[in-house]
Amino acid sequence: MSETVFTYAAPALKFGPGASDEIGHDLQGYGARRVLVVTDAGVAATGHPARIADQLAARGLEVTTYDGARVEPTDASLVEAIDFARDAGPFDAIVAVGGGSTIDTAKAVNLLTTNPGELMDYVNAPVGKAQAPSQPLLPLVAVPTTTGTGSESTTICVLDVLALHVKTGISHPALRPRLAVVDPRLTLTQPAMVTAASGMDILCHALESYTARWYADFDAKRPEERVPYCGANPVADMWSERSLTLLAGAFRTAVRDGSDTAAREQMALAATFAGLGFGNAGVHVPHANAYPIAGRVRDYRPEGYPADEPIVPHGMAVSLTAPEAFRFTFEADPERHLRAARLLEPDADLGAGPDVLPGVLTRLMRDIGIPNGLAEVGYGDADVEPLVDGALKQQRLLATAPREVTGEDLAAVFRGSMEHW
Repeated sequence: MSETVFTYAAPALKFGPGASDEIGHDLQGYGARRVLVVTDAGVAATGHPARIADQLAARGLEVTTYDGARVEPTDASLVEAIDFARDAGPFDAIVAVGGGSTIDTAKAVNLLTTNPGELMDYVNAPVGKAQAPSQPLLPLVAVPTTTGTGSESTTICVLDVLALHVKTGISHPALRPRLAVVDPRLTLTQPAMVTAASGMDILCHALESYTARWYADFDAKRPEERVPYCGANPVADMWSERSLTLLAGAFRTAVRDGSDTAAREQMALAATFAGLGFGNAGVHVPHANAYPIAGRVRDYRPEGYPADEPIVPHGMAVSLTAPEAFRFTFEADPERHLRAARLLEPDADLGAGPDVLPGVLTRLMRDIGIPNGLAEVGYGDADVEPLVDGALKQQRLLATAPREVTGEDLAAVFRGSMEHW
C-alpha cells in the first residue's frame, strides 16, 4: 500500500532588517529568565552576539555566552559545549547566533542539558544508538549569520565523529528551533567564499528537496513511523521553487558585492524558503556525499574560513558532486530537473536532456569561485572507495533519493566529480 499522507512543520519565523533586535521580547513571551547564548569566535568578533546579549540583559534577562562553537562541529566540540552548559546552567532558553555549525551546536546542547545520557546515545544509527529524547527541550531561538545553513528550520544536528572519520547527525522533531530570527544585516560581514559555499548549500537544499522521491511513492507508514523528511510534496515544492527563483537573481551579485543589501536580503529569503522546503521533504545524494567529503579532508584550507586546520565547508562539500548527482537522478523525473534548470537560468535556451541541470550548476560554480571538483580539494581515484563507504552510511538521506542508489552508482558520481570543467 502506498503512502497517502505527508507532513509539514516549521518554526515560528521573524524575518527582516532589525529582527534580531526583538529577541528579548520574544524570550520573555516564553517565560525565560536565564538564557544561554551560543556562538563561535569568528561571529563573536563581529559584535552581533554581544549586541544581542546586551539587549537581552537590558530586558532583565540573565545571560551567559558560550563562544566556543566549532566550524563544522565534532563529537569532541559538542561535548565541550554540553559540559560548559551543564556547569553554567540551568537555563530557560537558548539563543544560537551564527552559522549552521553554531545552530547545530546549540541543538546538541539543548538536547543533552534536558535529557539523560551521552551524545552518542542520540546520534543516528548505525553510528550511534538513535535514541529519542524522553524529556521536553528548551525554547531555542536560531539567529543565522550566514545565508545557507537552513539549520534554523530543521530537525537535524550534524557532526563529525572523529574516531570513525565519519560525518553523521542527530535527527528528531524536538530539535527544531522554536523561533527562527533571520536578520539580513547580520550576513553583511560574510566573506565572498563563505557566501559562495553557503549559497551552494541553499541551492542544493532547494534542488534536492524538489527532486526528492515523491511522498506518495513510499510505502504507507503508521503514525509512529513518520519521520521529519517525508519526501517531495506540494508544500515543500512551493518553497523550493521560490528559493530557486530568488537565487537566480541574487546569487552571483551577493558573491561579487557583499555590500549589496538587496542581494543579501534576497539570499537570506532564499535560504529561509529552501529551509522551509527541505526541512520537510528532505535532501539526498549530494548531501549524503558531502558528509565523507568534509569528514575526510586532509589539507584544503579555503579563503575566508579559519586557517588553523583543514576544512571543506559543508555547502562546498555538497556542491562538489551535485552536477554528477543530478545527472544520475535525471531519469527519475526529467521534467522536474529541467524546470529547476529553467528557474535558475530563465533567459537561456537550455534545451533538454540529462546534461542541462549539471551545465547550469557548473557555470554557476565557476562564476562564484567554487573549486573545480574533488581533485581541487585534495581527493583522487584512490579516495573513491572510502568516500562511497562514508556516503552509504547516510541511509537516512539516500532513502529520499528519487532512484535507488547503490555503491556502484555513488562511485560513478564521485569519479565523475573529480573535475567539472
